[in-house]
Amino acid sequence: MPPLISFEEALALGELEGHEEIGELVERAWAVRTDRFGDSTDMCSLVNAKSGGCAEDCGFCAQSRYAEADTPMHAMMEPEQILQHAKAAEAAGAHRFCMVTQGQGLSKRDFSKIVEGARLVSEQTNLKRCASIGHMSVDRAKKLKQAGIQRVHHNVETSESYYPEVSTTVRYEGRIRTIDAVREAGLESCVGGILNLGESPLQRVEMAFELSEIDPDSVPINLLNPRSGTKFGDRELMDPWEVVKWVAIFRLILPDALFRLCGGRVENLGELQPLAVKAGLNGVMMGNFLTTLGVEPAEDRAMFEELGLNVARQPDNGANPRPDNRSGWMQGETPETPIDELIDSQADANFWDPSTQLKVIKKKGEVPAYPSERKEPAGWGD
Repeated sequence: MPPLISFEEALALGELEGHEEIGELVERAWAVRTDRFGDSTDMCSLVNAKSGGCAEDCGFCAQSRYAEADTPMHAMMEPEQILQHAKAAEAAGAHRFCMVTQGQGLSKRDFSKIVEGARLVSEQTNLKRCASIGHMSVDRAKKLKQAGIQRVHHNVETSESYYPEVSTTVRYEGRIRTIDAVREAGLESCVGGILNLGESPLQRVEMAFELSEIDPDSVPINLLNPRSGTKFGDRELMDPWEVVKWVAIFRLILPDALFRLCGGRVENLGELQPLAVKAGLNGVMMGNFLTTLGVEPAEDRAMFEELGLNVARQPDNGANPRPDNRSGWMQGETPETPIDELIDSQADANFWDPSTQLKVIKKKGEVPAYPSERKEPAGWGD
């Protein structure tokens, strides 16, 4: 469906500052959300299956080799360990589980572990399955589909006009090629970005309308959680009322997309998280994030239930990737949360927990400058 507001109206809404005016905008977005999706929800959980040592220069990420921040490291998980985390996510009430790795793409060995992990999750849980593993070909996307993956996540991060400020080593057009490959393979797409990277209100609206043209099934929006030592590490957190306003604007531009907030929502929104849900969210990335802690899953479920939304899981083994209007809880006992020794052999865990499962390694030697910050040599371009 096309946007419900024009580019010019979106810009005008972006100038709203009064809480009462923003509240009226929230009610408008809430009506759109409930008209399209009723009381259904789509709650995600993830596992950071491989972390650290990334060669790219994305300015928001502490995993980048260009960041002066200590590097959060995590070796590639084995398929059985991915399954353990998936079962824990299911026990916590997630509907969907995403396997995430760093970098532009995976080696053949690591890709085979993701494929096998996806197969195990498909066979042994009722979760819907997603993967976020960087760039990929149509052939790789088809192999993911055969293993049980239903949706692939690959963000554009920001508007095309602002993108060179965010990354120079990962090209915007390369991201679009991956999204096209995912579609050609018959998979759903999950495409979003990050707010508060220094983009202007105009560029936020540009990103929303560019996403509308891409027409993804799911749109995850992250809010910058500034990491010391990264290019954007000195930025202030976003004002929570600004976050709520832009959630509502994105909902009006993307009325049929499954819309969720992910990283940075805790730090940026605080007590206004429920209002952001009412501004048009289908779900959130529940629990923890890639390298930072989130919210207890029970708190996330309660936040949606208090708005009259249904967070029940489905007993269909994820056969239908889009949420429907569910009524009643899944019959039977909730599966026990696995308390098994996980990858670092240091502590038991029942959910992905970056505070215990990531090893932080200090960088040695001189850290290269971000390419966009390098000074041109004298006489360059003369």
